[in-house]
Amino acid sequence: MQLGMIGLGKMGGNMKLRLERDGHRVVGYDRDPDKSDVGSPAELVEALEAPRAVWVMVPAGAPTRSTVSELAGLLSAGDLVADGGNSRFSDDETNAALLAEHGVGYVDVGVSGGVWGFSEGYALMVGGPAADVRRLGPVFETLKPEGDFGYVHAGGVGAGHYAKMVHNGIEYAMMAAYAEGYELLEASEHVDNVPEVVKSWRSGTVIRSWLLDLLDRALDDDPELAEIRGWVEDSGEGRWTVEEAVRLRVPLPVIADSLFARFASRQDDSPAMKAIAALRNQFGGHAVKPE
Repeated sequence: MQLGMIGLGKMGGNMKLRLERDGHRVVGYDRDPDKSDVGSPAELVEALEAPRAVWVMVPAGAPTRSTVSELAGLLSAGDLVADGGNSRFSDDETNAALLAEHGVGYVDVGVSGGVWGFSEGYALMVGGPAADVRRLGPVFETLKPEGDFGYVHAGGVGAGHYAKMVHNGIEYAMMAAYAEGYELLEASEHVDNVPEVVKSWRSGTVIRSWLLDLLDRALDDDPELAEIRGWVEDSGEGRWTVEEAVRLRVPLPVIADSLFARFASRQDDSPAMKAIAALRNQFGGHAVKPE
């Protein structure tokens, strides 16, 4: 089928290539003119035959909201917008309502796969009306991995991004567990070859996973991770997962702790640890290290 795609970065660009490889006609727009097929979203809309489908793959938040708003003024009744970025699920109802005023449909697609998606396929979690989801079926079929898994129509508008949010919260916790195990191995006087231990876990163990494969790959490149600073950003989904856990009173101690560990990674000298050192000095006379 034909599809417009706005946002041709690491994810969007590779998704376009995977779709084109399978015979779809994709008209792409990006702020980088070297990546674009057209000069503007308006030109993209003009290049598509009605009824149109436009996939938005830009950063979450204001960039996505402004892109959807612009498309609302360009598209016609019967057209369809898919948001494949990491938008907060609560933005989806707002986007859907805005487009509905113009007779334009909306689906939200949580996408996982990163830079490996072009070759391995993308896991797709989709929210929206069944008819709109079916309409994009050929696109989903091309983008998903081969086999029975990797795609779900999770529910109505917002369900796709909600499922992706929880997915990323779990991802935070899994990465933290591997990282803690790595640090303990590095600290031990009993283990001489940490990278090979990690490599041995990749087959036959209950903790094998793609994330473990990627840790092994990273250690092949840099066995002591000496070229990497231990500073970790969070893109939003982990925070939203914890916020939802608080709202729904669902205990998520492991995911919450993995999020807070990322916050701690950004502190050169933790104020909380300073306070603890001061308290130990006050009540027990324990020594403190001066600045």
